[in-house]
Amino acid sequence: MIETTSKPTGCASRPLRLGVLDLVPQAEGAAAEQAVAEAVLLARLAEQSGYGRYWAAEHHDLPGLACAAPEVLLAHIGAVTRHIRLGTGALLLPHYSPLKVAETFRLLSALLPGRVDLGIGRAPGGPAHASMALSGNFLQRVYGMEQSVQALIELLEGTYVYEGHPVQANPVPSTEPALWMLGTASKSAVYAARNGCGFVFGAFMSDEEPSEVLASYRKAFVPSRRLAEPQTLVAVSLLCADTAAEAAELAKESRNPRPEGSEQPQRKHQIHGTAEEAAAALQKWQREYGNDEFLVMNPVWNYEARRRSFELLAACVLNHNDR
Repeated sequence: MIETTSKPTGCASRPLRLGVLDLVPQAEGAAAEQAVAEAVLLARLAEQSGYGRYWAAEHHDLPGLACAAPEVLLAHIGAVTRHIRLGTGALLLPHYSPLKVAETFRLLSALLPGRVDLGIGRAPGGPAHASMALSGNFLQRVYGMEQSVQALIELLEGTYVYEGHPVQANPVPSTEPALWMLGTASKSAVYAARNGCGFVFGAFMSDEEPSEVLASYRKAFVPSRRLAEPQTLVAVSLLCADTAAEAAELAKESRNPRPEGSEQPQRKHQIHGTAEEAAAALQKWQREYGNDEFLVMNPVWNYEARRRSFELLAACVLNHNDR
């Protein structure tokens, strides 16, 4: 973890849009029921505080993470919220049939019109044996990712044909889910751009320069039926507390995800401090990357502390936007 070197200059002065990226942690000693109840509570708090999105991540057989089926969690959250957009960060497409994914998220979109984001990724989301138990030869399925993405797009556009026969993913909602691709490198960004999808850059899990990755996406973007102009989100790890000292103490117990094969947590785009310091960091990144919307992942498994963190950040950044 690092603290921003930017000096606090008060709350954000340029409009910023924020969303929540929730790994759905299961704290030590907490039951699974409490973990998912806390996710629901966080989503409702996010909506009340002005966050525009709540996204849940998918993981399998990883200790301390309680969400293996984000689409199920999102369906419940949608029933107890009113307008916040709900999405996956990410649904791991190589594990699944594109038809089943399209059907599931079209159903969600029918239940929650205009509120569903389908964020897809290609990571296994867990150890090798869990991946094999879930979907067989995962590497082989990753090799077929391009075909899976194309099939998913065609299913969402109503143009998919299998062996000469049209196949429709039902139900057909009035508003399709918004399709996003998540990645940590320029290759993923360009692939998202060429498919006319929104792109989410996982900055807190990447050592690539975000401005270069986002520039490669914008340069390669091809307008599609789903998206006329390039659209980006930047995911960061951010922990706020009432004082910098309290944030530093909480950071000692934080759990930031790390890139595959890395023995040390990635330090860039992982911030802890006061809300004013966090706002200064977000403003700096906003200027550098030309990006106005960020997904915030909180690395603390202490439920009360992470709720407080999102409250403080919203009071500083989102409430300021309304002034």
